[in-house]
Amino acid sequence: MATGSGFESKIVHVKAPEADAASDAVAVEAAVKKIVADVRAEGDAAVRRYAKQFDKSDLEVFEVSMAQREAAVAALDPQTRKDTEFAIGRVRAFAEAQLGTMLPLEIEALPGLHLGHRVIPIHTVGAYVPGGRYPILSAPVMTIVPAKVAGCAEVIACLPPVAHEAMIAACHLSGADRIFRVGGAQAIAAMAFGTETIPAVDKIVGPGNAYVNEAKRQVFGPVGIDQLAGPSEIYVVADETGKAAMIATDLLAQAEHDIRTRVGLITTDRALAEATLVEVERQLETLPTANVAGAAWRSNGEIVVCADEAAMIAYSDHIAAEHLQVHTRDPQATAKKLSNYGSLFIGELASVVYSDKCCGTNHTLPTMGAARYTGGLWVGSYVKVCTHQWLEKPGVEAVAPPAIRQSATEGMEGHRRAAALRLS
Repeated sequence: MATGSGFESKIVHVKAPEADAASDAVAVEAAVKKIVADVRAEGDAAVRRYAKQFDKSDLEVFEVSMAQREAAVAALDPQTRKDTEFAIGRVRAFAEAQLGTMLPLEIEALPGLHLGHRVIPIHTVGAYVPGGRYPILSAPVMTIVPAKVAGCAEVIACLPPVAHEAMIAACHLSGADRIFRVGGAQAIAAMAFGTETIPAVDKIVGPGNAYVNEAKRQVFGPVGIDQLAGPSEIYVVADETGKAAMIATDLLAQAEHDIRTRVGLITTDRALAEATLVEVERQLETLPTANVAGAAWRSNGEIVVCADEAAMIAYSDHIAAEHLQVHTRDPQATAKKLSNYGSLFIGELASVVYSDKCCGTNHTLPTMGAARYTGGLWVGSYVKVCTHQWLEKPGVEAVAPPAIRQSATEGMEGHRRAAALRLS
């Protein structure tokens, strides 16, 4: 645990997470390195081989045809389609509003010195859509819709061959230009370097398992990535006004994602902490997904009692949770004091599940403490803000002399000559 944050002596664990299991990161890294190298060298042949090995897929054609896409949409339950389109509409509207805040800039910083920037869409984006334990229809919505709003010329989606047909429909409705039934590290490598059938992209976005995450790490550089995301996380900060039953429900809702999900309560009220501990166990008795949520709770569940609000805020900022709910007497005031989170849910009516599914904010968020330095996926992830400059004679007269002197001081004669050339 980091020291010097001021909370260490002011917190007590009512329930601490178990020690981390031994990491298999070395084995994952080695396996992914071979997959990436093989796909880069062999293209479709390697993709096909690994699809058969990992997904038991014998697909000869990876791309989903327009007829297959339309059939998947037609097969959707009518209410499911309406709900998916509702989510698409909310995500699109929020992304459009966000993009509206990103404006081109032109200023005359000094007479004759013109500076500015343009907001330029990334040309080709690859959206990885995980298969996972559940067919999460909001997953492609979150990665594809903002790309289309940003104006990306081509958005391709890759999803495992075993993914539910409804996921194909969600990719189509979200606006994917092309859809491929390719999953895992081989999909990341294919999008990074291109194959005979899968185009190389400029940036890869979207969550996945440890192999997908490691593949994104290994291909980063020639291709951009959004982030390296670990298992999902939810924490709640609460005072004595918090409701144990509601908090327990929200923690378990997120815990059913994966047995490695991190869930926790940070509170100033010991009675609430103890009541929540009891309530979690009570609700697990009737939760159909308790085999997953219960394992996550036992391994990674955490309840911390803090001596005061300052310690609660400090510990929350130390955790830097992916999802952070605020259940206090004045949640808006508490929210203003918090700095590190992927997405903030202010007040007890704001549940993580609404953002996970359909309210409009993006659910692809930083985990593993990354919220200390970054936010989540948003429309700005799909554009480049690129600067430019142009000078008139008065501008050259203002900037050339200091540039000449600085170049001379640094011993960079070529720079000095280039700076002086325009002054004459």
